Amino acid sequence: METMKQYIDDAEAALLHTYNRYQIVWDRGDGMYMYDIEGKKYLDFVAGIAVFALGYSNKAYNDALKAQIDKVIHTSNYYYNIPAIEAAKKLKKISQMDRVFFTNSGAEAVEGALKAAKKYAYLRDGSTDHEIIAMNHSFHGRTMGALSVTGNPHYREAFEPLIGGVKFADFNDFDSVKAQVTDKTCAVIMETVQGEGGIYPADETFLKNVRELCDKNDILLILDEIQCGMGRTGYMYAWQKYGVKPDIMTTAKAVGCGVPVGAFMMTEKVASQSLTSGDHGTTYGGNPLACAAVSKVIDLFEEMDILSNVKQTGDYLYEKLDVLAAKYPAVKAHRGIGLIQGLELDKPVGGIIQSAIDKGLLLINAGANIIRFIPPLIATKENVDDMLAILEESINEN
Repeated sequence: METMKQYIDDAEAALLHTYNRYQIVWDRGDGMYMYDIEGKKYLDFVAGIAVFALGYSNKAYNDALKAQIDKVIHTSNYYYNIPAIEAAKKLKKISQMDRVFFTNSGAEAVEGALKAAKKYAYLRDGSTDHEIIAMNHSFHGRTMGALSVTGNPHYREAFEPLIGGVKFADFNDFDSVKAQVTDKTCAVIMETVQGEGGIYPADETFLKNVRELCDKNDILLILDEIQCGMGRTGYMYAWQKYGVKPDIMTTAKAVGCGVPVGAFMMTEKVASQSLTSGDHGTTYGGNPLACAAVSKVIDLFEEMDILSNVKQTGDYLYEKLDVLAAKYPAVKAHRGIGLIQGLELDKPVGGIIQSAIDKGLLLINAGANIIRFIPPLIATKENVDDMLAILEESINEN
């Protein structure tokens, strides 16, 4: 077997270098832990970037995928398949939305959501110059449409011109949103909890005011729940905490727990007045394997009472991180909800994260100065205690 260095050298010679990867080659996972090819064990507070909600090697999940592989993996959307039908029914129930379109990724779900909003406005007034309001510091993906509504100029500038008619407002500042509205505005898009932008939950009053503004002006509210959805806040979708229902929403990451799958969903009102046959499509989206994963994930969330665990462990994590934040002057802020939380420091956190990795703890950042905590949703208080012990050592060393 090749050594860690040999595998990494092979990767660097073959893969396009768009990631500065940590120097680890993974072998397997088990529960809350990952193991590299040398056998070293790591406590995982990253979950594949908020993906592996059920932890690693969940037998029921694995068995469901194996059973589907033995039946059929792909059929195309010229035909129906039972896993897609079952997954769509379950997703409708937990999301409280009416129509589902399965995609291969979160970015693709955002693309579909934007197209649906534009088609809705086009059918309403026949114009093609509609505008979308997005949020500064947001992140919606790397494809051209998703990038167009991502509120970080650094990500966008090399790829311009992107799709036109996008304006940016400040998250949790209703006046800034209101100021961007014109008679051409067709949609407002935002993450219910900003993830990459620094772990900022929406303010309830802000969200309700935006919803009211959209209702008054026949503007569609698109909520991106790709990272903060599927139980991570203690609710199946974060907007359910606020009681502010979107017209269109996106989901991915934990909805498949590792299988590449996402979806955009909408109300019946939007579905009946937007995308129709020929307007949108995907070869792989909604294939039987991906949808078998979605269906089983939703079942297991209920069977394992994941939401209760997120609330309990999330409250405990919040309490403990508050204590840690008060202890270290370098910590400027602590934000988050459930099992999506962040510590903002007065310096870059790369050194702290690398020290933690060296000690067997996986953490990632959200921006240069923020440590992000997004573990599998099966995390326990004991896991939090173990994480904090290593984190403190790592902070003290840096």
